[in-house]
Amino acid sequence: MTRMTKKTAVITGGNRGIGLSITEAFVNAGYTVVVGSRTKGSLTDKFGDGVVFVPTDVRIEASHRDLVRRAIELTGRVDVFVNNAGYSEWRPVEEIDDTFLDDILATNLKGAFWGCKAALKALTHGGSIVNVSSIAGKRGSMNNAAYVATKFGMNGLTQSLAKEVGARGIRVNGVCPVLVPTDGLLDALKGKFSPASGDPSSFFSKFAAEQSALKRLPTGEEVAALCVFLASDAASAITGQNINVDCGVFPQ
Repeated sequence: MTRMTKKTAVITGGNRGIGLSITEAFVNAGYTVVVGSRTKGSLTDKFGDGVVFVPTDVRIEASHRDLVRRAIELTGRVDVFVNNAGYSEWRPVEEIDDTFLDDILATNLKGAFWGCKAALKALTHGGSIVNVSSIAGKRGSMNNAAYVATKFGMNGLTQSLAKEVGARGIRVNGVCPVLVPTDGLLDALKGKFSPASGDPSSFFSKFAAEQSALKRLPTGEEVAALCVFLASDAASAITGQNINVDCGVFPQ
């Protein structure tokens, strides 16, 4: 297929939550967007036929290969790959079993590895990988060891891969949001071992007041704006960085 001039962004988990904001931001920036996720979510309602959906299970390497192949078949190119798919769930170590640990590692960390591997088959000089991590990848928190471990791993992946592929003109960066009130996070905060004690709204308010320099929490749109910037030529000298979007919760 002839390589099109319009840039293509592939986004895993781009059908809901922060991912949906990232999808919208890349659409608004003029990209052709291909979303890989297990369900369409609200993609059709929001974008009609303006976003391509490819059924994808990020836990499976072959699913990433299929996602990239489909993007190339449709557009002839991949310029940006955003590893966004993931989930959080608070559990103390004593409550973690093989099934839970295998799934959260496969989704959050192995999913990012497979996404990077598949993307590198298609990205060329000037291409970019953006890994959506968390400030949980920089500091631990109670009852959150499994999730934190996946995000520390993702941040390490970002740093290492930037060194590995920099000579090819490919940049790799991470975005580390603090708590962003999405449906997925709200569900997680209702869990038995979460820090919200069954009241996510009060938890968000208290956290913002006590932890945030700006006395608020970031939005999905603000996270998405950084993703688009990191993929752009304006960020051509930035690679191997894991950048906080946290309203000053964790200054570095």
